[in-house]
Amino acid sequence: MEYTVSRTDMGWIAIVGSGRGLVSASLPCKSAREALESLDKTVEYATSSPDRFKDLTRRLKAYSNGHKVSFTDELDLSESTQFQRKVWQAARLIPYGETRSYGWLADKVGKPGAARATGQALGKNRLPIIIPCHRVISSNGSLGGFSGGLDMKRRLLHLEAVATSPQP
Repeated sequence: MEYTVSRTDMGWIAIVGSGRGLVSASLPCKSAREALESLDKTVEYATSSPDRFKDLTRRLKAYSNGHKVSFTDELDLSESTQFQRKVWQAARLIPYGETRSYGWLADKVGKPGAARATGQALGKNRLPIIIPCHRVISSNGSLGGFSGGLDMKRRLLHLEAVATSPQP
């Protein structure tokens, strides 16, 4: 396991990866220490490796500057359930700057009516932004929940909406 911490315009982001792919990432935090502390225990067993994640940190910096960025990185989801993996993989299909409902996501994974369970799976997402759970909202248009708080969810959605708006 390896990790890095990098500063973006939105704050500090920590990333942990295994030989299989990305394991965990923080949302933007006020300090490098806070970013590392926000991750699960996997970081305790990881060694610092800033060069391993150079391309990803470059893209996260571009994202935080309002640029449309793709996160097609390999993920190590081995610690998750099959249902969580299905939900997260379906969430990755939501286009940048767009939203879908929890019900849409439940239908997409073959579990119609399981919007609440879908939301719970999103709440366990250890790779926010990379798995864009912030793009999932309630069917009535309200934001629903977000493990990083609704202010962060609004901030990410606004960032993407501005980036996809036509430029004068």
